Amino acid sequence: MPRCARSLLFVPGHRPDRFDKAVASGAHQVVLDLEDAVAPEAKAAARDAVAGWLARGAPALVRINAADTGWYESDLAMLQAFPDAGVMLPKAERHSLAHTAAALSGRPVVALLETVAGYLDLPGLCGVRGLSRIAFGSVDFGLESGIADEGEAMTPVRIQVVLQSKLAGLQAPVDGVSVNFSDAARMGLDALRSRQLGFGGKLCIHPAQVRAVNEAFEPSAQERDWAARVLAAFEASAGAATALDGKMIDRPVVERARQIMGQAAAQAHA
Repeated sequence: MPRCARSLLFVPGHRPDRFDKAVASGAHQVVLDLEDAVAPEAKAAARDAVAGWLARGAPALVRINAADTGWYESDLAMLQAFPDAGVMLPKAERHSLAHTAAALSGRPVVALLETVAGYLDLPGLCGVRGLSRIAFGSVDFGLESGIADEGEAMTPVRIQVVLQSKLAGLQAPVDGVSVNFSDAARMGLDALRSRQLGFGGKLCIHPAQVRAVNEAFEPSAQERDWAARVLAAFEASAGAATALDGKMIDRPVVERARQIMGQAAAQAHA
């Protein structure tokens, strides 16, 4: 998996004609989907199409079917033949995640948090050996929990996902999809909110969402300017606490400025 992928784009596994287009979209990570996007009668064909793509050496994350379905073991067996392919496990809970991670040892494992049981066992889920990252399946979670993903209703849930991921030393988690893919401005605001809450990326369901997500997770021109001025002021003060724009600058503020400049430099060389 690329270093802390910001945009993760789903593409239906039974539509191999879209795989190259997904890669060309600018998404940091393509997720070949064998689950929700594929009808039951097309599962086997989708699995074969994904296997064909992986056999070419193309990088991808594969969302397999949940552990309580009849397709799970076949999906797992197919992925075992491709050690460079990552896996996304839907409806992840501690035991199903541990089994999946053990069966696919040594490759990226993303747990899609979609159930109330999984959420209430977040410390256990985050502690599973081999887990790389949590992705929040907000749509399915809202359906099961009865919590509407509107306004600030799910903010406490999201914050716990971020904090538990941080405590476990995982990559910053991935926030759920925005179902409206025709409004780029709205998408940008949604992604910016995810970033402000501490998420490291966002799931996408359409190529039109990718650019807005990527831009939202990059330091803005204003942030870069602020960070550069903070670091210049701190250097001029010889490391002592100082002030800029009427605000105190101490070491936590300086570290935040360094993080921003580091992110900007990484983006410039990506």
